[in-house]
Amino acid sequence: MMVHTMHRESPDKGLDSGKYVRYTPEQVEALERVYTECPKPTSLRRQQLIRECPILSNIEPKQIKVWFQNRRCREKQRKEAARLQTVNRKLNAMNKLLMEENDRLQKQVSHLVYENGHMKHQLHTASGTTTDNSCESVVVSGQQHQQKNPNHQHLQRDANNPAGLLSIAEEALAEFLSKATGTAVDWVQMIGMKPGPDSIGIVSISRNCSGIAARACGLVSLEPMKVAEILKDRQSWLRDCRCVDTLSVVPAGNGGTIELIYTQMYAPTTLAAARDFWTLRYSTCLEDGSYVVCERSLTSKTGGPTGPPSSSFVRAEMRPSGFLVRPCEGGGSIVHIVDHVDLDAWSVPEVMRPLYESSKILAQKMTVAALRHVRQITQETSGEVEYGGGRQPAVLRTFSQKLCRGFNDAVNGFVDDGWSPLGSDGAEDITVMINLSPGKFGGTQFLPSFGSGVLCAKASMLLENVPPAVLVRFLREHRSEWADYGVDAYAAASLRASPFAVPCARAGGFPSNQVILPLAQTVEHEEFLEVVRLEGHAYSPEDMGLARDMYLLQLCSGVDENVVGGCAQLVFAPIDESFADDAPLLPSGFRVIPLEYKSSVNGASANRTLDLASALEGSTRQGGEADTNGCNFRSVVTIAFQFTFDNHTRDNVASMARQYVRSIVGSIQRVALAIAPRPGSNISPMSAPSSPEALTLARWISRSYRVHTGVDLFGPASQTSGDSLLRQLWNHTDAIYCCSLKTNASPVFTFANQTGLDMLETTLVALQDIMLDKTLDESGRKALCSEFPKIMQQGYAHLPAGVCASSMGRLVAYEQATVWKVLDDDESNHCLAFMFVNWSFV
Repeated sequence: MMVHTMHRESPDKGLDSGKYVRYTPEQVEALERVYTECPKPTSLRRQQLIRECPILSNIEPKQIKVWFQNRRCREKQRKEAARLQTVNRKLNAMNKLLMEENDRLQKQVSHLVYENGHMKHQLHTASGTTTDNSCESVVVSGQQHQQKNPNHQHLQRDANNPAGLLSIAEEALAEFLSKATGTAVDWVQMIGMKPGPDSIGIVSISRNCSGIAARACGLVSLEPMKVAEILKDRQSWLRDCRCVDTLSVVPAGNGGTIELIYTQMYAPTTLAAARDFWTLRYSTCLEDGSYVVCERSLTSKTGGPTGPPSSSFVRAEMRPSGFLVRPCEGGGSIVHIVDHVDLDAWSVPEVMRPLYESSKILAQKMTVAALRHVRQITQETSGEVEYGGGRQPAVLRTFSQKLCRGFNDAVNGFVDDGWSPLGSDGAEDITVMINLSPGKFGGTQFLPSFGSGVLCAKASMLLENVPPAVLVRFLREHRSEWADYGVDAYAAASLRASPFAVPCARAGGFPSNQVILPLAQTVEHEEFLEVVRLEGHAYSPEDMGLARDMYLLQLCSGVDENVVGGCAQLVFAPIDESFADDAPLLPSGFRVIPLEYKSSVNGASANRTLDLASALEGSTRQGGEADTNGCNFRSVVTIAFQFTFDNHTRDNVASMARQYVRSIVGSIQRVALAIAPRPGSNISPMSAPSSPEALTLARWISRSYRVHTGVDLFGPASQTSGDSLLRQLWNHTDAIYCCSLKTNASPVFTFANQTGLDMLETTLVALQDIMLDKTLDESGRKALCSEFPKIMQQGYAHLPAGVCASSMGRLVAYEQATVWKVLDDDESNHCLAFMFVNWSFV
């Protein structure tokens, strides 16, 4: 008889305990086939299986059910075991990394203790001077071991001497390794970067070193050579990198290579020149199997060939930097990345220098970005990342890169890209440039009817006490606050054969509803790509041509408020309904970069804007004054908008673009005043609206409150004139709102005082897009519904303490809310008024 495979199955209800069920290989194969298609078959499916497979006829249906139960259990156990093994490997690797970091810190402590003892000895020296150079020897002792072969420094270092280049390369390698795993730099762990198996890794920044430096150590599930291949392709992950040209390749020992590289970097704002680097890059394998790529600038001090001249760039210096990739037991790699540069901060305006002197910004833009990119590729390769719409991850990543690159090109306006300045209109706040090289924008297919070129209007401004993440999130979620639908329609016309007439930016905007459709987001959700549908509306017969939906491809990044030194960005470009993979893009948008506060900057220079003199209008704090709440910080906002034009419309498009960007600047100023933290700050509040409708509404609110409750809203000594009532309402310490009173639609806010706008983190214009039921939590909505009959009958009611949400998603706690009916002069119900007492952000 054929040998049977025996399985002991868990007894099911109705089966004898301990009963053995024997399955032949053919029976197991049949069951496995069904399990592959349907791991959890129904009773009918199991009965059908018995009928269709005669070899299972001797097995009871309940026993079949038990087999599938056990099979699912074994599958779950296998998956859990595999997951635990993966976590265990990560923990072992991270433990090794932390032990190495601990060893480095102990060496650093020992070095500092020794140096401290030496300094104490010097202080107790009677003469106060000494020819002993031991202090200097202590300082350089940590670097002496880097010189594996000191004789190399005496070799001739020129372009025709490979030995000289190898000498430079080996010194760069030794210095890089001393930074990556040694104590050559005094590293301090970056705030908010906690190590762990699922974290980005250990991120540190330099303290008291020449230039700025950052370091990151992390785990990735790729082999070392694959990691090196990804990181060497700098343009694929460093959004500020314009080009990397390898001008020469020299073979080195151990299968390594020496490359002479010229790199151009974009300037992040319109306020400073772009940077470039002339470097030597050395790639080699170490004895322990690790792969290392290090890079350093070639200067007159290091020797080597002279780099290409640069007219539009400022030559920056790269100190020994690079990455070390070490193989992990069980697969994967441990990656050490070091970036150490001197960006020549003295060549930029004084108020902008913090941007070029910040190791935190360097860490976020370069070091952490490199690790995140490798982790993203890892998860895409393993299939852990799923994207909708049938798009491949590489295609979506290409869209993100095209958006960033197009926006950077617009901000920088390089001459060799075809950009040239257009004469100003007398004011210097807006810079307008034109590009008559359509090949830079995808060829003539991109300009079907606007055959002349592209125009860009751009500006930069300084803001105080506005977190970049909060501002960009507001601009994304409340597009109607700053955008003009007519201008959007003109931008979208570049994708069609029938152009529209050049619009005028309308006062108060020409809003449209937006629907955001997510496409993809990175692993750590620091960046997301989406399609925005702008729903068209016709407000008058002449606007019928604009009453069509439009689409934007949009990239938003840096909206996490907890990231230190993070840049926030919102970039978008019109697309048509086809949304082809090779669709040309003409990006516009905003970039907000934090500037670390420098106490040495005087008030005059700190309050100074560079392109826009009115950027700090409404701020009364001097730049050198400290804020008691720690809110004394600044950000630089860069705005760039691009439009196509024809020869006969160039001047009209330029005029429209200037007016539009100026209106956007004004909107950002108003938004900044609305969302800046107010408690303890000296920023002047927004002025109260003074329209006749606002005066009437203030009178109705006050009178209705007194009629229903018998108490004056502003106290017994309140003034009763229209202007005074409105000022008292606007400046009231509690948050007061008016809400539409509709029975067939969700109530929306129609008015709020200054404190109410602060609580919801919005403005009067954007307030009308906020619905009451989206603001209150579930208990608040239930309390309002239960008290609603009382409100309509008695005129008012008190709601208990609760929590609601601002337009930015932040939770707000309040001690009590009062709701009352607002009656007009005819005693008819006009709206509901809410007053939230003693609120605070959670």
